[in-house]
Amino acid sequence: MSHAPHPNQFALLSQRRFAPFFWTQFLGAGNDNLFKFALTVMVTYQIQVAWLAPEMAGLVIGALFILPFLLFSATSGQLADKHDKAALIRFVKNFEIAVMAIAAWGFVTHNVPVLLGCVFLMGLHSTLFGPVKFAYLPQHLDERELTGGNGMVEMGTFVSILLGNVAGGLLIAMPEVGATWVAVACVALAVLGRVLSQAVPVSPSTDPGLRINWNPVTETVRNLKLAHGNLVVFRSLLGISWMWFFGAVFLSQFPSFAKEVLHGDEQVASLLLVVFSVGIGVGSLLCEVLSRRHVEIGLVPLGAIGMSVFAIDLYFASRGLPPASGLSLSAFVAQPAHWRVMADLALLSLFAGLYSVPMYALIQLRSAPTHRARIIAANNILNALFMIVSSIAVGLLLHFGATIPQVFLIVGIANAIVAGYIFLLLPEYLLRFVAFVVTRLIYRFKVRGDEHLPVEGAAILVCNHVSFIDAVVLMGASPRPVVFIMDHRIFNLPVLGAMFRLLKAIPIASQRENPAVYEAAFARAAAHLDDGDLVCIFPEGAITKDGELGEFKAGVMKLLERNPVPVIPMALQNLWGSFFSRVERGTAMVRPFRRGFWSRVGLVAGEPVPAAAVTPAALRSRVSELLASPPYPR
Repeated sequence: MSHAPHPNQFALLSQRRFAPFFWTQFLGAGNDNLFKFALTVMVTYQIQVAWLAPEMAGLVIGALFILPFLLFSATSGQLADKHDKAALIRFVKNFEIAVMAIAAWGFVTHNVPVLLGCVFLMGLHSTLFGPVKFAYLPQHLDERELTGGNGMVEMGTFVSILLGNVAGGLLIAMPEVGATWVAVACVALAVLGRVLSQAVPVSPSTDPGLRINWNPVTETVRNLKLAHGNLVVFRSLLGISWMWFFGAVFLSQFPSFAKEVLHGDEQVASLLLVVFSVGIGVGSLLCEVLSRRHVEIGLVPLGAIGMSVFAIDLYFASRGLPPASGLSLSAFVAQPAHWRVMADLALLSLFAGLYSVPMYALIQLRSAPTHRARIIAANNILNALFMIVSSIAVGLLLHFGATIPQVFLIVGIANAIVAGYIFLLLPEYLLRFVAFVVTRLIYRFKVRGDEHLPVEGAAILVCNHVSFIDAVVLMGASPRPVVFIMDHRIFNLPVLGAMFRLLKAIPIASQRENPAVYEAAFARAAAHLDDGDLVCIFPEGAITKDGELGEFKAGVMKLLERNPVPVIPMALQNLWGSFFSRVERGTAMVRPFRRGFWSRVGLVAGEPVPAAAVTPAALRSRVSELLASPPYPR
């Protein structure tokens, strides 16, 4: 898809393809939480219900809201794949108006059974909207916008949740007229959301011939099997669900943590929610900046590390706080020890934003368009299950005597174990993290011409070979996984060799040295091209020993014999002379800081060359031109 370029993710808010959708979902999430929180406060503090104990109100309301995700997510995913998503959004908003009209009557008459029924129906509203929301984005945003768009949606969701909770609490607390004002606000927000949804652009069906299976049990099983068909996507779904498990632990314990551990009042509990929500929002927005407007899953391990570090530090920060009781907000903030607690909360939620947004974007990018909404529905089912398990696990820990800070410590350690396991199953995440560190922290890395790197379809990348980490640098520039054909001797290096084996790089030897390895390399590369992958070959055949561009061999021509795909010439600039090049008399990795730290490195990608126009000499000439192009700007 082609859209006018924009400077950052906030510019999407001025574009019709994004803004009406964003504000529609923003108001929907806010209305959900205004309604739920106002109801929780009403049955906890204002009216007596014999069959619903105040301490159980929040649990019952939360369970009723989550139940539709388990029952109807599979059906909603089918509906989103089969029908125009804009039409479905408008249907869901009509449904919201009807539910909120019933809820308004329930608030005015203090009819708790009716209001609990509306909680279930609003859960159904969110269940229907979830797959539509995440399947809508890749239909209207390209790969370079997907991370920013998801970041905006994630930020908007948490901000709207926060504002909804605050508004619900303030309105219901108004003497005598609180319930009436909540009723008016709920209906007004639903109507406003419906008005805005009218501007959501047409989003055609991706599978109009789909036959709906109305059996939620069999369709749920089918959806989970469908998601499991792509292991990267399925394990990313599990990673997101784990994040919801992790976040649910903290969100559910804020009131008790504020009262029992921090010795604060209700305002302190609200402050913790504010800090957590702002942290998630900031982390979500940072993703586009840190990813250079690509889907950068290297941020996921960074996010996981930060989540564990600051969850564990929260345990230590909340130990030994000075005794107090019922601290007001001002008194709480006045104590320096509490600032460390708030910093830990802000940072662990910020890193949770860095963890989740790239995963959502990856799922949207790697899922087949015809099945995308059903994959998201499977994610919603898993999220609900993980949140239920989270509540049970925390309840058991507390029952057996664990303190709330100890629960945070256990979850922080568990997060490190789970994340480590996921990254071992999916080394692509870990390798992209290594590439992220190398290209952001070790070098000042600038990519030009990355619009020539295809986001889908097979292609061959050719590049000059300057150092032992060329593949890592190139991986950090590509929006997609790259299969590298590399000198077999590199695989014998202690650390880099293990990393390239994880990367599933293809070892190659010269035909004279080892004909079997030579032929096997080209057979494997051809199979990857058949599958639509990117394959990178270094036509010089070896790392340069003098920094000069060598002659290009005919390996690329052998690849093109079977797979006549586009060839993209690329040039690594200024990497010669670094620690990983052979600048020291043909030896690499000598004098690590000979060029200082954070030195400038560039990559220039040229326009694709049709297979029919490719010759080794012409490719070498094109790479030479790219090498001579203006260097990394100062």
